This record gives sequence, structure tokens and C-alpha cells, in this order.
Amino acid sequence: MENILAGLRAAAEPTRLRLLALCAHAELTVSELTAILGQSQPRVSRHLKLLCEAGLLDRLREGSWVFYRLARSGGEGGGLAALLAGLVPESDPIIALDRQRLRQIQRQRAEEAAAYFRANAAQWDRIRSLHVDDGEVERALLELLPPGAARDLLDIGTGTGRMLEILAPRVEHAVGVDLSREMLTVARVNLERAALRNCSLRQGDMYQLPLPGASFDAVVIHQVLHFADRPGDAIAEAARMLRPGGRLVIVDFAPHAVESLRSEHAHRRLGFDDEEILDWCRAAGLEPGRVRHLPGSPLTVVLWSASRRSPRAALARESAGAVPMPNEAARSERAVLANPTGLV
Repeated sequence: MENILAGLRAAAEPTRLRLLALCAHAELTVSELTAILGQSQPRVSRHLKLLCEAGLLDRLREGSWVFYRLARSGGEGGGLAALLAGLVPESDPIIALDRQRLRQIQRQRAEEAAAYFRANAAQWDRIRSLHVDDGEVERALLELLPPGAARDLLDIGTGTGRMLEILAPRVEHAVGVDLSREMLTVARVNLERAALRNCSLRQGDMYQLPLPGASFDAVVIHQVLHFADRPGDAIAEAARMLRPGGRLVIVDFAPHAVESLRSEHAHRRLGFDDEEILDWCRAAGLEPGRVRHLPGSPLTVVLWSASRRSPRAALARESAGAVPMPNEAARSERAVLANPTGLV
């Protein structure tokens, strides 16, 4: 009750209602919100601080930038935020002008993203021409992550956000992480164009993700590992994100000899063999699953899957005579099952 009242008090001000209505449509920076509202940055920042403290807005840092968005519906205050934003009448002259200015900012973002993509499109088109059609890869990925397989999804190295576009309709919430702010700009435009409100984007390093562990039912690493200095560490960090029973899917190239990808496109690895990837998965505490090869010329795309065993499944394996997991995670899982209340 107190949280609801605090949220209502925080929203009970014209500027803050306008902010809620805007952040319901897009992730926006302070400078963008300042331009839309026509108010000073310190004033807008104070309003944003109050809304965040009340749990109505989420604050996401992206390098030196900070984005604000409506709080997730599943989080504390998220349901109230969506309700309040939905009550703001679109026909109101002030709200209508805010939306017009928001569309101008979104058009500017789209133009910047298009310019960046034009400058780099030749690189992606050149690589795509070397392997199997993207549509076939995406269909195989959808088979590994069918509807209902996950509630929360993480896409590591999201790039243009394409994996979010095809997978977000199958989950409740999807997060894309990328180190490049330019690529996140492209992804943000693509997701806004697709009206995928259940997606969010974060800037972050794949070796040290800015997210709490055991937060996702599915993690995807699509065409990212060949850029990595430490692929095994990236897989271990992805595994940290998985809940018990969660699934990791890695999409990358089989071993090849196209040296131009290393010299011209910064690929650090010329593909991976199955055992190499699966050994990294095992070392991260995951159980290897299906592997699918999609031959192309000269590049073959491979999809590797692995899952984090649930604590009960691990104990069942041990009781059936399987070799027990000798790591700390296994011991911790057994301790939780033996004493689920945590009382001693």
C-alpha cells in the first residue's frame, strides 16, 4: 500500500506525468527529455530522480549517457507506472506536442543510425555472402528456443538488435547488451520501429555484464565469439546469467581458412570446433545439448546449445550413479536443496 501511495504522490505533478507518458514510448536521455519538455536540465533531472526513487522509471547507464524508460511491468512499481502512463490523454495539446517532438528525435536517431549502417554495411554484406542465408540460421535458432521456452532473454553482443527482433515476441522481457554505443543506436531504432516494448538495451562488456546473475531463462551469443580474445570467459559470464534449467545458444562459424576476415574485419578466431565450444560450456557448469551445422561456402554456421541443470536434476543424476559435479556450484545446489529455508 505504501509503495502505491508513494508512486501516486510522485506522479501527481504535470511535468512528471509528461515524463511518464514519454518514457512509455521510448528510452530517452536527459538531454532528449529536456529538448522535448522545453525545461532546464536540472529541473528535468530532479523530476526524473523522484520518479526513479518511486520505482516508476528505470535508469540505465550507457557509457557517459543515461537512458530513462518506464519501469518493467514485472518489477516493483512497473504495473503502476504503465497504468499512470496509460491514463495520460494523447489528445491533450501539451501531450500531443510532446509526442510530435519525440517523433522528431526518433527520426534524427534513425537518420544517424542509417548513416552509420551505410558506412559499415559493406563489411556485413561481404561476410554474409560467404555463408548460409541468414533466414536459415534464424529458423534454426527459433527451433532451439520455441515459444514458452523462456520468460527472460539476454542477447550478448546484440549489434543491430536483430536477435531481439526475432526472439522478443516469444518472451516476456528481452535485454540486449553491446559494447558499441553506435550499434546500440542502430538497435534502438530497429526495436522502436518494430514496436517491441518488452525489450531494453544496455551498454556493457561481455566479460563483465552489468546485470545480476541467474536473471535469464535463455542467453544468446550470435556471431560474437570470433571477435573475442577470451571466448571461454565470455561463455562463463553468459552461464552466470542463466537460471537453473536455463539455456545458452551460441551461433558462430566452424573452423575455416578465410584469412581476410582476420585481416580486414578484426575476427580474432577463424571459427570453432564443436568440442572446443562444448568444453567451455562444461567448464562453465553447463550441460551440452543439441549441435546443428548449416553448411555454406566457404563458411559453415554452427549452433551450439547448452543448459544449466536445475538443482534437483543434478541430485537425480548423482543418485542414479552419475559422477557428481566436483565444483562449488554443485555443492551450493545440494546445500540449498538440503536446507531450502536457509535456517541453521
